[in-house]
Amino acid sequence: MPERLQLEYAALTDVGRKRSHNEDSFKVAPDEGLYLVADGMGGHNAGEVASAMAVDVVSQFFVDAHDEPTISWPFKQARGERYDADTLGIAVQYANLRIYESSRESAERRGMGTTFVGALVRHGAAWVAHVGDSRGYLVRSAGSIEPLTTDHSLLEEYRRTRPDLTDEQLKKFPYKNVITRALGMKPDVAVEMHRHELHAGDVLLLCCDGLTGMLTDQRIGQIVHEHPSLTDACSALVGEANKNGGLDNITVVLIRALAA
Repeated sequence: MPERLQLEYAALTDVGRKRSHNEDSFKVAPDEGLYLVADGMGGHNAGEVASAMAVDVVSQFFVDAHDEPTISWPFKQARGERYDADTLGIAVQYANLRIYESSRESAERRGMGTTFVGALVRHGAAWVAHVGDSRGYLVRSAGSIEPLTTDHSLLEEYRRTRPDLTDEQLKKFPYKNVITRALGMKPDVAVEMHRHELHAGDVLLLCCDGLTGMLTDQRIGQIVHEHPSLTDACSALVGEANKNGGLDNITVVLIRALAA
């Protein structure tokens, strides 16, 4: 039987040291158990439009679903234990379609898109959905860190096809920043989603690549473990990412499970 858990959270976004504006967006809806991060791309500020659309459409879908049971049409939605997962997955697909349609309505928005990672935390577990290279992690109470997502990127595909290569060799891969999947690129998108059991003391971490490009997984886990306050942990993560160069916008959302 799943543990009865309460949740606390903190979130922070920062422009970083090299960018003139912030194209990341995040949204938390604790009443729904919904936590979202998106990292936009596109010229003429279109990236921030795309990322804001992603988190707004997904969160609004959950609000509308309470009043309109058939809102998922034409996407197929199951019942039972898959209902939460399907609701999250369909919401992300809707966001993808909305961004794609919006990009075709304006020359300035053409080609805009966004990565996405979101968690729906209910009944002692988290459904984590992602598209692109925004990531989810689980930091255990002892400080260990477990990746919950695998980047949709050329680098990750190269890593899978060449398991013999070392981390140092992979750092020299010329296309490591190229993603293979994003919201808004096509009218449909494959949303990757997995379910993870939560236990008291666990911290769920959602972030964009502005954090993971500056800090190793191990260092991220260490910082979270060193700061009992989630607000302080967010500040420390963003601060160290900026100290290490701050090459991109930085966004992090932390959710801690507490015994009810």
